[in-house]
Amino acid sequence: MTEIFDHTEIPRHGRPAVLQRLFGWISLGVLSAFLISNILVVYLDYPGLAGFGMAEGGGLAWVHAAIYAAGIILAAGLVFTTQDRAIRWDALQIHKFNVYLIRALFWSVFFVGIIDAGIAFLRVEDIIEPLLGQDIARSFARANWVGPWVHGPLVILGFVVALFTRTLGFTWLALLIVAAELLIVISRFVFSYEQALMGDLVRYWYAALFLFASAYTLFDEGHVRVDILYAGFGRTTKGYANAFGTILLGMSTVWVILIIGFSGPQSIINAPLANYEVSQAGPFGMFVKYQMAAFIGLFGITMLIEFVSYFFDAVADARGEPGHREPAQDTGH
Repeated sequence: MTEIFDHTEIPRHGRPAVLQRLFGWISLGVLSAFLISNILVVYLDYPGLAGFGMAEGGGLAWVHAAIYAAGIILAAGLVFTTQDRAIRWDALQIHKFNVYLIRALFWSVFFVGIIDAGIAFLRVEDIIEPLLGQDIARSFARANWVGPWVHGPLVILGFVVALFTRTLGFTWLALLIVAAELLIVISRFVFSYEQALMGDLVRYWYAALFLFASAYTLFDEGHVRVDILYAGFGRTTKGYANAFGTILLGMSTVWVILIIGFSGPQSIINAPLANYEVSQAGPFGMFVKYQMAAFIGLFGITMLIEFVSYFFDAVADARGEPGHREPAQDTGH
């Protein structure tokens, strides 16, 4: 999938929409503060905002409060210093950042999937030690070594490659999943050979495809919509419906996912990440289960960013501003 949509008709400046832009940009500022605060809680044992209710840790809790305050102030400062900025232009810039983020995630899971599956195969077949020695073989058998020293650089490489590519990769990732499934069928029924890593690779890529594509699917109007009245609305009414629906149904749901997923060091996302959790197959499988837990959080992050962009577009439609986009015509698959 490539970015085939034309925004040349969107003006950079337009009617002020201070309150709406404040809401959107502060939402992104709070999201950034929330993620930074979570890193401090999980990896540096900071107490979070809950530290205000504890006998110890109250001082560190002010660090979290300052981070949230900085996120809100920076977002508000951006809005008040660019009051003549068209809200649809903001929507475009936020969406373009999200497209880059999704593209980088695709390349990251592509590189990690290929390399980690290769390492898992060498580990299962006891090939690493004869080739590289006992110490390196022991390192490759530990997820807490493979994670930072192998997966980490590959993720960074993915973000670098994403700077120079245009494809979002969903089509290619779907093709890779089919190829991986085909490999399982051929190896099992033709060569009577199967390893846990083969199923791990399919699940890893399929989870990435499903969760990372959701944000762009929102932009592309590809999600299922229970359409009873909406089709008969005019553009302005649709704009109001989309704006309020984004807040009441979309953003609220995503925040629930993020808050539950990142609620302390033992939460469903933080615990696997901090411990480099692996599947029950252990050394016979890939060391990517902890990343699949992170996919839930990345789904929430990319969806919230896209919801802010979608909200801005909806407000622009409700205000009758130029640059309205018809997804079925302006986007490509």
